[in-house]
Amino acid sequence: MEGNALNTKYKRVVLKLSGESLAGDQRFGINPEVVEDIAVQIREIRKHGIDVAIVVGGGNIWRGLSGSAKGMDRATADYMGMMATVMNALSLQDALEKLDVDTRVQTAIEMRQVAEPYIRRKAIRHMEKGRVVIFGAGTGNPYFSTDTTAALRAAEIEADVILMAKKGTDGIYDSDPNKNPNAKKFDTLTYIDILNRGLAVMDSTATSLCMDNKIPLVVFNIDDHTNIVRAALGETIGTTVGTND
Repeated sequence: MEGNALNTKYKRVVLKLSGESLAGDQRFGINPEVVEDIAVQIREIRKHGIDVAIVVGGGNIWRGLSGSAKGMDRATADYMGMMATVMNALSLQDALEKLDVDTRVQTAIEMRQVAEPYIRRKAIRHMEKGRVVIFGAGTGNPYFSTDTTAALRAAEIEADVILMAKKGTDGIYDSDPNKNPNAKKFDTLTYIDILNRGLAVMDSTATSLCMDNKIPLVVFNIDDHTNIVRAALGETIGTTVGTND
């Protein structure tokens, strides 16, 4: 029996995982040890009674126009990326269910043999029953990123926060800390700050959607194997992004 979320900061979270985070140091494909580690952390969050939904990217399998799909039609490349996110979602589901965490994958493109179609009310009902819900295939539309998917799904299921796990960086900086040793890290920002400064946290569509719906965002480093749990429990880590209110 899971605990309740009465004493936690968040009652329902959307965890945004990049595809690269599932690859680990190998940078391509799916690393089973990394996926298992993420699943263990998600199980821990569920023990606190917090509802968990996950949006996963596909960059570990398909890089889109900047990589694998160079020269391809944009819509075709995006649909192929959506397929990659479903592969990642299924791998994460498998790891969670091996830990006895009841999980459902819902996809924005129907593929009933492997996952449920995305239905908002059904996703909410799954979480009310204690199940983890993984959203695959992005929004189902080309030209939209999985960052936008996370913002959209968070608004639809009335999540309290988006937890954005980044690989190789522990928050938001004014420039790339891997290239600039003098880069300044922000502890807090507003969405309008991100837009005005042109910070590469999430694309502008996702940023505007979060801002309009007043959904806070926590950006943190997934390389620390305790950070997903710490972020979900409301500890101050990484960078917190909020509205102007």
